[in-house]
Amino acid sequence: MVSKISHGVRTSVETFYQHSYSNPVDGNFVFAYRITIENQNTFSIKLLHRHWRIFDSIGFYKEVDGEGVVGVTPVINPNKKYQYVSSCQLNSEMGCMSGAYEMENLYTKELFKVIIPTFELIAPLKMN
Repeated sequence: MVSKISHGVRTSVETFYQHSYSNPVDGNFVFAYRITIENQNTFSIKLLHRHWRIFDSIGFYKEVDGEGVVGVTPVINPNKKYQYVSSCQLNSEMGCMSGAYEMENLYTKELFKVIIPTFELIAPLKMN
């Protein structure tokens, strides 16, 4: 697991190789990731947008932008957590992701960026 605190928000990521959804012969490697967002501030925040940078070991690069996460724009109260699971498909058995969330301070209405730490996506067959 990797974690990073940015603007009073701790973002932690766990990754899981999805063997049953992957097909290595066809260059299809599927990974799930669980993200926990913990608001360590004294004010409530709302996650508005996400931005991802996705890389694999054969040179594939993709950027993904979108509103919220998994179809919602969650409000996270002080000292509370929000957790979700999503997935990513790569063309090779190794890669990484990083990114940022755009958040809103619900008290001041100011927008700020929370950095998502870089995390590796590695199929177990590559760990030998």
